[in-house]
Amino acid sequence: MINAIVGGSLIGIAASMMLLFNGKITGISGILGSFLNPEIKDRNWRIYFLLGLLSGGLLLRYYAQPEVFSILTEVTRFDYIIAGFLVGFGTLLGSGCTSGHGVCGISRFSTRSLVATGLFISSGIFSAYIFRIFRGEF
Repeated sequence: MINAIVGGSLIGIAASMMLLFNGKITGISGILGSFLNPEIKDRNWRIYFLLGLLSGGLLLRYYAQPEVFSILTEVTRFDYIIAGFLVGFGTLLGSGCTSGHGVCGISRFSTRSLVATGLFISSGIFSAYIFRIFRGEF
């Protein structure tokens, strides 16, 4: 539980620092989407941010115990493809992702982010339930 508290605190501090020092919201889909847009001029900080995300995961994988990355359920490639499509569609539909709405939007008391985060969570619960029905687990 302490890891969750520390991790959540670090995410909150990082998001606050991004807003305070750069005036930018730490929404991963927005940062990545803007980085991929050829018309955007301020790409340097975006690439450093994205490289930091990737390197943080790689460092954790390298230094952590293998069970940190163990998967407890059987997930097929098809499941990953469908999940990725649904997450991407939800990100487009919600004009942002869970990091932008859930971390940054809720902390700014954004009504749109409160609604979007509630929809993200309920859609995830519903999707997991439907997947389990299709897999014959109920």
